[in-house]
Amino acid sequence: MKTAVWLYLFLFIAFFDLHAQYPILTPFAISLGAAPSFIGLMMGMYSITHLPGNLIAGFSVDRYGSRFFIVFSLLAAGVVLLFQSHVTNPWQLLLLRSISGFVLAFLSPACLALLAKMTSDRTEQGKLMAGNGLVHTLASVVSPAAGAYLVAKIGFATAFTLLGWILIVTSVCAIFFIKDIRANAEQSKSMSKLEKKEKLPLEQAVPIPWLVYMLPVALSCAQGILSFELPLMAKTQEAMMTTGLLFSVVSIGALVTLSMLFLNRVSAYQRTLWGSLVLAIIYFGIASNFPAPLMVMLLFVGMAKGVILPALSILLIELSGGARYGRTFSVLSIAFSVGAFIGPMAAGQLRDHVSPYYIAFIALMIAVTFLPLHTWKRHSSRTHFS
Repeated sequence: MKTAVWLYLFLFIAFFDLHAQYPILTPFAISLGAAPSFIGLMMGMYSITHLPGNLIAGFSVDRYGSRFFIVFSLLAAGVVLLFQSHVTNPWQLLLLRSISGFVLAFLSPACLALLAKMTSDRTEQGKLMAGNGLVHTLASVVSPAAGAYLVAKIGFATAFTLLGWILIVTSVCAIFFIKDIRANAEQSKSMSKLEKKEKLPLEQAVPIPWLVYMLPVALSCAQGILSFELPLMAKTQEAMMTTGLLFSVVSIGALVTLSMLFLNRVSAYQRTLWGSLVLAIIYFGIASNFPAPLMVMLLFVGMAKGVILPALSILLIELSGGARYGRTFSVLSIAFSVGAFIGPMAAGQLRDHVSPYYIAFIALMIAVTFLPLHTWKRHSSRTHFS
């Protein structure tokens, strides 16, 4: 568990650093002369370049462990930020954000796989995943406002330089304090050999239905739209501070529900399903100008996410059969990347015709509609092969 403590600490620093950029990237791009449609493209490219990294991470983390990829991801992202502090036009920023998307694609699968390998007990895995969500949320509560404050005080270039060096120092510390865990990797190899020996069908060897991954696509699509829309409200440095606070409100909402430990008694599937439905309704309320303060609506968005994200990780662990965590969380990251690409791109192109929050609502409702079918599909597969 000592490794878990160090991992949580480094994750806090990394997430703090990355989330601090949320409220300042859009104003920075605008200062370089970028139009909203170009900003949507930039955010989409950051997400789509996650895909090759996710694919590489899926097999590599299972084979070589998580430590190398955590260190590489943090170090490379820090170096990119140092270059980002010197860009002079939107196309340079687009290139650097694309590179950043690729190198950071290794971080989440490597961290989640390492946490999952620390124990084979489902309850303990649930606590570790909840801890990951808690660390992520704590960092994202303070970092957006901190990022906006940094820019207001020291400017874009110095802020990016500072954030870059923080990631580089964190990567160096990770070399010494994060240890790989091999025990469950050996179990995974044994399970793979057993599958080949018994010639199990593909549906049994890889038990996670693809319908489940529609939900992370929809979740990240909605989050991408939110991350695209909120910074566009900032026209001045004071408005940028307000935008940073709005991002922090979302994280505070997630922190509230993550602290409700009694929710862990509810099955991961039920929490995922009903949390996603509530989140869709909230986005519909924002799109239809429901008579409630935006800050309150964003608090509810965060509360719903605080229920969904830990539950989704546990649901995938349950469906994976306790093996190949690297590949499982790699596909999860790919799904998040696809949604994060679609969301800002769609918002940038369609915001003059329809509220982007309607797009978020529709995406979530489609995923919620199909999610229950995964249990029917698995039941049918078992019946067919029994």
